[in-house]
Amino acid sequence: MAVDEGLAPATDSGDGGTVHRLKPNAVGLLGVVFMAVATAAPITAMTGNVPFMVSSGNGVGAPASYLVAMVVLAIFSVGFTSMAKHITSTGAFYGFISYGLGRTVGLASGLLATFAYVVFEPALIGIFSTFATTTLKDQTGLDVPWWAFAALMLAVNATGTWFGVSVAEKLLVALLATEVTVLAAMAVSVAFHGGGPHGFTFAPVDPVNAFRGTSAGLGLFFAFWSWVGFESTAMYGEESRDPKRIIPKATLISVLGVGVFYVFVSWMAITGNGEAAAVRAASSANPLAMFFDPTERYVGHWAVDVMQWLMITGSLACGMAFHNCAARYLYALGREGVLPALRRTIGRTHARHGSPHIAGLVQTAVSGLLIAAFWIAGKDPYTGTYVLLAILGTMAILVVQAVCSFAVLVYFRSHHPETRHWFRTFTAPLLGGVAMLAVVVLLVSNMGVAAGPESGSLVLKATPWLVALVAATGLGYAHYLKRRAPERYALLGRTVLEDTKER
Repeated sequence: MAVDEGLAPATDSGDGGTVHRLKPNAVGLLGVVFMAVATAAPITAMTGNVPFMVSSGNGVGAPASYLVAMVVLAIFSVGFTSMAKHITSTGAFYGFISYGLGRTVGLASGLLATFAYVVFEPALIGIFSTFATTTLKDQTGLDVPWWAFAALMLAVNATGTWFGVSVAEKLLVALLATEVTVLAAMAVSVAFHGGGPHGFTFAPVDPVNAFRGTSAGLGLFFAFWSWVGFESTAMYGEESRDPKRIIPKATLISVLGVGVFYVFVSWMAITGNGEAAAVRAASSANPLAMFFDPTERYVGHWAVDVMQWLMITGSLACGMAFHNCAARYLYALGREGVLPALRRTIGRTHARHGSPHIAGLVQTAVSGLLIAAFWIAGKDPYTGTYVLLAILGTMAILVVQAVCSFAVLVYFRSHHPETRHWFRTFTAPLLGGVAMLAVVVLLVSNMGVAAGPESGSLVLKATPWLVALVAATGLGYAHYLKRRAPERYALLGRTVLEDTKER
């Protein structure tokens, strides 16, 4: 199929229906990298996760946790990117697993991945609203209700998706560049000053220390949590230039680049305070002091003020990236007519912008309903909305990542035995899958501690059951389609970009 770079074409689906395409060639390598890194929200991962890891996880071994997580995720990415060279689909995990383990498991995994990204956006709206209300009150004295900022973020996210990935990319590049710059300024300044009050300390990057502390499992889980969304590179394949080359590169750059950044910044934050002082700051009533203190000491007070504002924009960028992910998964399910009506609604793309505009609006509505439900329930936007929904989404996406690793093993054995490789298509995905399952165990065993004041919440207790219910729904509905609508079942996970279709 010849594709006009300026249009979002519609093609025959093979069953008499029409498949609306996303706008091709809309984003390059750096754009895909920025979109993926934005989901990790570096400034939120650092200021939000590291103090908790230091105070309640593996102590000063937190940077080593990031080192361990980076190695594990890099191994996972080897198999993931090997498959991305053969299959280009905005459904990403949905398409990969459908080809590897079959349509039934593929639909269950597709629903789980969609569910994860759908709940991630309202989670980030919660933390964005918290950062915004706190910073505005601290620096200007204005007391704005958090729901006003929630409404603002919903509007921004919906607008970005409506006008296409190239518009979202420009916004995310600007937001991400500033948050990375201020964190790097703190870390580099500490390094140039010869370390903190006691010089350099290498204990934080000793891999052995990743497995020590009050709760090493909790620390390791938070390290993996900090990368959630890196795999979103694959869902931009249909909109990227030369996806078979770009997507594998973008994935590895995202994993390794973010990993090196996390290790360096968290290491310098601990070094800049001094080990004992870092633990005290992280355990204090203001855990952000662990980052604010060395920033003020080595960069200046102005940088602390800037950092507070960038925590707002960083969470906005993260939420926007997850909104894009959710919209594309909804669109991928819709265009294949998982339910017939979906093809004519969320399975459509904008005639001019080539964006999943209806899917984006549906995602906005769902996020708004979830935010309203948590507000009515009296949940705090951070400790309630953000924490509970982030844990729920993380459990779902980690399960899908594990299943995807095993799908790689089967896919190359059954589809491409001629390109099988002992490491890329066997050892790496096997180790990655087992490691992902281990992280799921870490999450389940540490959910209560991770949830903090919401440890007794009904939502938290229901989390494993909700994930199981979504997966079971996918399995059951796929079996139903196989018996009652085999022509629709045959399409599950099989819509890929024709110019790069797997062979």
